[in-house]
Formats: sequence, C-alpha cells, structure tokens
Amino acid sequence: MASIHNDIPLPASARDVWDAVRDFGALHHRLVPGFVTACTLDGDARIVSFANGSVARELLVDCDDARQRLVYAINNERLKHYSASVQVIADGESRCRLVWIIDMLPNELAPYVQGQTKEAVAAMQRAFPAAAA
Repeated sequence: MASIHNDIPLPASARDVWDAVRDFGALHHRLVPGFVTACTLDGDARIVSFANGSVARELLVDCDDARQRLVYAINNERLKHYSASVQVIADGESRCRLVWIIDMLPNELAPYVQGQTKEAVAAMQRAFPAAAA
C-alpha cells in the first residue's frame, strides 16, 4: 500500500489552521483555494472539484477537535483504498505544522496523487502567508 506523507510548516496559529481544516465544506475558500475550485456538502461527504477538472467524493470519517485531527476517505472506481488524515500541531503561538498522511491503493496511482498533494501544499502555503512584520 502506498503511503504519502506531508509535513507542512505554516506561518499561522494552530487554532486558525485547524479552524480551516475542520470547516469540511469550505476547502475551496479556506484551506486550498485555487487547487480546489468548488466544494459542496452531501450528508457526511463533500463533493470536491479540483482545478485540473477531476472530481472526488470525500467521506468524513472523523473530526477530532481535541487532537485537531480530521480523517476522510475516498471510494471510487479508480481507488481500491484511500484514507487520509490531516492533523494540526502547534509550533509556538503563531506557527504550526499540518501533517497530512494518505494511504492508498493501487500503488500505481501514487505518483499522480503525490503530484496533486504538492499542488495542494502550495495552495495551503498561499492560504496562510507569513504575517506582516
């Protein structure tokens, strides 16, 4: 099983980043604007439209405020397994790390997903620019 790990330093408080992560239906506005162009809620799932034209239905598995950790899954015809966790970890008052781990099958799709995560990380970094000095 392919496992993709992203440990993303962000120049924002853990509280602010977690608030954006946990806002499950606002992915396109608050966490990865530009990378995700639309996001609509459908019960416990969100329908996500990406800038490259692909669409995914992401099922909310868990949202744990105490641990600042969100888990979601994708189940479609291309992916036999896709489970992802996003956890926000404080690094002082005005910085944090976002740890995003994806476990997936088939392994052959991992390079594509890794490329997409690199674009998502860049969008996150734009969404949380360093505070002006």
